[in-house]
Amino acid sequence: MELDFERRHLKLEGCFNFRDIGGYPAVDGRKVRWGRYFRSGRQDRMTDADLATVSEIGIRTQIDLRRSDEIADQGRGPLSDVGARYIRHPVIPDGGTETLNNLVGATGISGERYLGYLTFDPTPWIGYLDLVASAGDQPLLIHCTAGKDRTGITTAFVLSILGVPEEIIIADYLLTNRDVPRQVEFVEANFGLPADMSRDALVKATGVPDDAMTVFLGGLKRDHGGPIEYLRSVGVTDSTFDAIRGTLLES
Repeated sequence: MELDFERRHLKLEGCFNFRDIGGYPAVDGRKVRWGRYFRSGRQDRMTDADLATVSEIGIRTQIDLRRSDEIADQGRGPLSDVGARYIRHPVIPDGGTETLNNLVGATGISGERYLGYLTFDPTPWIGYLDLVASAGDQPLLIHCTAGKDRTGITTAFVLSILGVPEEIIIADYLLTNRDVPRQVEFVEANFGLPADMSRDALVKATGVPDDAMTVFLGGLKRDHGGPIEYLRSVGVTDSTFDAIRGTLLES
């Protein structure tokens, strides 16, 4: 499925997986608005040229899904310098990685691991969607470290609320793999390969599996009836759903 990657992807020099979710078909024949919801990986390696490009977008809210140790290591990035309000909003608690490893095994990225995210306190999902609902006409950026796992799941929830078809949600998630070659080249050129990791292993770790989002959405259907039903079960209200649609869908 062709999702116009070149239009939605911002080809920055030091920040990767930065893209717009606009243009997708949604509920009632409407489309997702361009220029309102962006997703990416870490921003602390942005160049001055990157920051100039991003400043033209006019992002006013930066929602950071990372754990405190990641932020301490990587920093917040420079978006506050161009007027973005910074909101730290972790969806996996400190120590959560070990909990997930105990739950599903240290198997790397998988749909089963994503389903494991839902075993934590659901309050962050509710709060995240409230932030999106309250964004109004102001562009926002959602990110974690790589912009693919936590960012992928939260974005899948938003796209589900908007009524974007499941096959497009899966295809959007897989766009991460389109930016993997640039990321690997950047890491290799600037830092070298991580210890005890081959280039092929780095490529695999940087991308996402073909079936991960399919398994995640399938698990939501099996266990809860679907993404919307899960969100309702943890306390997300119809008024929040309506506000998100009003914010992110074309009239």
